[in-house]
Amino acid sequence: MWIFFVFIFSIHFVFLISKTMGGETIKDGKLKISSPAFENNGPIPKKYGCEGDNVNPPLKIENTPAEAKSIALIFDDQDAPRGSYVHWLLWNINPKTKEIRGNSIPEGAVQGVNDFKKNNYGGPCPPTRPHRYVFKVFILDTVLSLNSNATKPDLEKAMEGHIIGQAQLKGSYKRK
Repeated sequence: MWIFFVFIFSIHFVFLISKTMGGETIKDGKLKISSPAFENNGPIPKKYGCEGDNVNPPLKIENTPAEAKSIALIFDDQDAPRGSYVHWLLWNINPKTKEIRGNSIPEGAVQGVNDFKKNNYGGPCPPTRPHRYVFKVFILDTVLSLNSNATKPDLEKAMEGHIIGQAQLKGSYKRK
C-alpha cells in the first residue's frame, strides 16, 4: 500500500518540478513570458545591451488569465552590488497584449523611472563579470494609478494584493 503512495507522490513531484524548472512559469503554471531573441537562461544578444542598440528585446506573453485588468513588467539585474538594479519598468499594459515588440512599448503602457534615472529601457551593461537579468511580468486585477515618476518600490507597493499571476524570463549578459 505505501508503494502506491510513494508512486503517487513521485508523479506529483515530477509534475511540479517539470512546471517550474524552466524558470519561465511561476504561480499559476500557465502564464509564460518568452523572447524569440534568446532562450530562457541563455545569453541576451549584444543588440539589447549597452554595447549594441540598447533597445528592449521582443517579448511574448502567453496565457494571460481572463480576469486580468492590466500587466506590469520589471526588468532588473540580479547580480548588482546592492542586490538588484532596475533597467526597465512598465505598467498598465493592456491584458490582451501578446507581444511587446523590440524597441517599443505597448500603446497605453506607462514607463517608470529605472535606476539610470530615466523613463526608458536601459540595456544590460555589467561592469566586469557576466550578470543575470530577469524580465518579470505580473498579471494584475486592476489598472494602476501611478504616474511616470514612479520607481520599482512604488510599483511593487501599488501591486500588493493585486497580483493574480506572474512569470519570468531569465538571461545573462557579458560585456566584451
